[in-house]
Amino acid sequence: MSAQKATDIYLPEQATVLRAEPMTKMERFFELKMNSGKPLGHMPGQFVEVSIPGVGEAPISVSSSPTRGDSFDLVVRNVGNVSGAMHKLETVERVGIRGPFGTSFPVDGEMKGKDVVFICGGLGLVPVRSAIQYVLDNREDYGRVVILVGTKTASDRLFSGEIEQWRASQNITVLETVDHRDEHWSGIEGVITTLIPLVKLNPSSTVAIVCGPPIMYKFVIVELMRRKLPTGSIYVSLERRMKCGVGKCGHCQINNVYVCKCGPVFRFCDVDNLEEAI
Repeated sequence: MSAQKATDIYLPEQATVLRAEPMTKMERFFELKMNSGKPLGHMPGQFVEVSIPGVGEAPISVSSSPTRGDSFDLVVRNVGNVSGAMHKLETVERVGIRGPFGTSFPVDGEMKGKDVVFICGGLGLVPVRSAIQYVLDNREDYGRVVILVGTKTASDRLFSGEIEQWRASQNITVLETVDHRDEHWSGIEGVITTLIPLVKLNPSSTVAIVCGPPIMYKFVIVELMRRKLPTGSIYVSLERRMKCGVGKCGHCQINNVYVCKCGPVFRFCDVDNLEEAI
């Protein structure tokens, strides 16, 4: 039995596209369901390997919480062969799925009973959305919830309708900013660190979840440390360079760490001294 389990990680299972629709010029949203009828079995922050026959395979973050039913959501940016092929998929078409793989956000661990600050830059909202949904579906298990979202422009915003629903909730604080304001945006302008001073944080009872482009991490973490947040209470998602998902190809290796197996979610204090991690 154990030998069979070991080979299963290399064998894709079929999933059907239930919904596919554009989000921005570069991103497309997908809702999928495993053909077996079973739930994916993921936790917030994990990823799957999506394969298109005749094209290839790519790691994609799961963007929905396991609390939301048997289907699961993906958001795909069109940047390569596999993602380009996915952008052509329509409903009822099928893809291969391996996983879920990787570590998850500590929604049932460190985050429980704590105030939670989600800091999402650009595409970073995609994996973090899974944790946000999980927390909101188990709201009584957590303290104050703060969601900070930043994008380059208003046209790059993801899940804008859902963000408005979060904003309308009485027990959540939601702040958004864009790097460059235009006629479609009258809100806050500036990089995402602009938002952090606008929020009161209790360092002893707060967990921060950070995900976004590589350049964002250093500045966000410096700002959180200025607010006296311990590095052990900051979690980051380092999804860059992942490929096979099971630590065999070495594509995501940083020194002796394989991001796809040891991550993609890390406690910041565990990678603070890992060269090239941040």
